[in-house]
Amino acid sequence: MEDDLASEDDILLRSEQDFHDAAKRNDVDKMQELMKKGVNVKAKNKIDRKALHWAAGAGNVQALRFLLDHDRDVDEGDSFGMNALLLASWFGHLKVLQMLVSCGAQLSCQNKNGLSMLHCASQRGHIKVLEFIMEDLEDVHMDRVDKMGKPAFHLAAEHGQLEVVDFLIGMGCTHGLKDNEENTALHLAAKHGHTDLLQKILDTGIDIDDRNIDGLTALHFAAEGDHYDSVRLLVESCCNINALTNKNKNALHYVAQHGFVRLAVLLLEAHINTDTVDTLNTAALHTAVSNNHPDLVRLLIDADCDLDISDNRQQTALHIAAEFGRQDVAEMILTAGVNLNLVDKQGKTSLEVAARGGHVLLVDMIIKADRFYKWEKEHMGSEQDWWEGGRQLSFKQDHHGETQHLRSVLYGLATRQLCRGEWKLLAQHWGFTDSHIRAIEQQWTGTKSFREHGHRLLLIWLHGVVTSGENPIKGLYEGLAQISRNDLAESIRQKANAADTSSPKKCSTM
Repeated sequence: MEDDLASEDDILLRSEQDFHDAAKRNDVDKMQELMKKGVNVKAKNKIDRKALHWAAGAGNVQALRFLLDHDRDVDEGDSFGMNALLLASWFGHLKVLQMLVSCGAQLSCQNKNGLSMLHCASQRGHIKVLEFIMEDLEDVHMDRVDKMGKPAFHLAAEHGQLEVVDFLIGMGCTHGLKDNEENTALHLAAKHGHTDLLQKILDTGIDIDDRNIDGLTALHFAAEGDHYDSVRLLVESCCNINALTNKNKNALHYVAQHGFVRLAVLLLEAHINTDTVDTLNTAALHTAVSNNHPDLVRLLIDADCDLDISDNRQQTALHIAAEFGRQDVAEMILTAGVNLNLVDKQGKTSLEVAARGGHVLLVDMIIKADRFYKWEKEHMGSEQDWWEGGRQLSFKQDHHGETQHLRSVLYGLATRQLCRGEWKLLAQHWGFTDSHIRAIEQQWTGTKSFREHGHRLLLIWLHGVVTSGENPIKGLYEGLAQISRNDLAESIRQKANAADTSSPKKCSTM
C-alpha cells in the first residue's frame, strides 16, 4: 500500500492521519480496518498528539475504549503537556474521564503551564467533571496552583465561571490566596467585569481593598476595563474610592486615560479626589488632556478640579493643550479661568508653548483670554452687561453674523492699508503686552507677514471690545488717530457705520 506523508507540514503517514481522523469522529470500524493494515496506533503528529488524545478530547467513548486495548500509555502528553486525562477535563467529558481514571491514569498530572485536571475543568466551567474530581477522587488538592500561582478558584473567577466559583466556595477553597502577581480572585473577577461573580466573592468576606504587587485594588482593575457595573458594586460595597497604586494613581487616572465618561460620572459622584497626582505629578486632568478626551475634561472642570496643578515638567493642563494644539480642550480650560503666568521647566508660559508649536489659533485664544481676565478683574462687581446678547463666553474665532461686516473691514485694513509696524503701534495703544506681540509675530510666513499679524491683532482686539460691550468703531477710530492715521480713521468709520445704520454702535461723531 502506498503510504506517503499526509501533508508537507506534518510527519504522519497518510494511513496514520486517517487513523487520527477516525478517532476524532468515533469511527471504530475504520480504526480496526487500518490496524489490520499495520498502522501505528501510537503514531504522533507534529505536536506530539496521538489518536488517544483526539478520542479523549472529542469525548468519543467507543474510540477511546478501542484504543485503550492497544495503547496503555494514557499519561503521555502532547507538546503542550496535555494528556488524555487533561483533555477530557478541559472539554468536559465526564465519561471519558471516568474511563481513564479506571485505567490508572495519573491523577496528579499537569501540563506545561502547571494546569491540573481541576484547573482545566474550573477554567472551562465543567461542573459535573468538578463534582466527580472533588467528590469521587482522593488526594485532590483544591488550592494547588499552576505556574502563574493561580489555584482553580482564580481561574474560575478570571473566566467568569460563576457556578464553579460557587461550588469551590462551598467545597471550602481558600478565598484570599494570591497568585504570582499577588492578585486575589477578586482582582481577576474585577479585571474582566464579572459582576455577579464579584458579588459572590465579596460575600466570602475577602478584603475589598487588597492590593496586588503593583498596588492595584479591584477598583483599579474594574475602572481600567470600563466595567461600569463592577465599579458600581465595589463603590456600593464601600471600597476605598481613593485607593492609590504604587505609582500613586487612583481609579480616576485610569478612567481619564481611556476617556470613560460614564465611569467618571460614577466616580465623581462617589467623591473621588480629582486632584490626586501620581509619581510623575500627573493629575487626572493632565491625563485627559494628553489623551484628548474633551468630554472627560469638561466633567473634571465641572467638578472644580484644580486647573493650575503642574506635572513633573511643571506643565499645567493648558500647557499640554497648547503643546498639542487642542483647541476644544483649551477653550474649556480658558473659559473656566486659569493662571496664564505659570511657566514650565523651560520657563515657558502656555502662550509661548502654543506659539513655539505654531498653533496660531490657540495663540490667539490665549491672548483673548488673558485680555479678558484683566478686563474682568478691573470690572469685577460691575453691573455692566458685558455678556451682551446673552452670548456664551468663547475665545475661539468669531463667526457671528453681527460682526461679519466689521470683520471684513478689519481684514481690508490689515492687508491693504496698514503699513509695516503700524499693527504693533495699535497693539501697544490697546494694551497688548510684549509677550502677546511676540507670540503673534512668531508666525512668520514671509516678508509680508505683518499683514497676517495685523489681521490677527485686530480680530483679537475686536473680541475684547465686543465681549466687554464697548463701541468697536469708536475704539478703532481712536486707535488709528493715536498712531497718526487720521485718513484711515475717518475712512474706516464711514465703512463700518455703513454696515448697519440702525446699529447702536454707530459712531457719527467722535
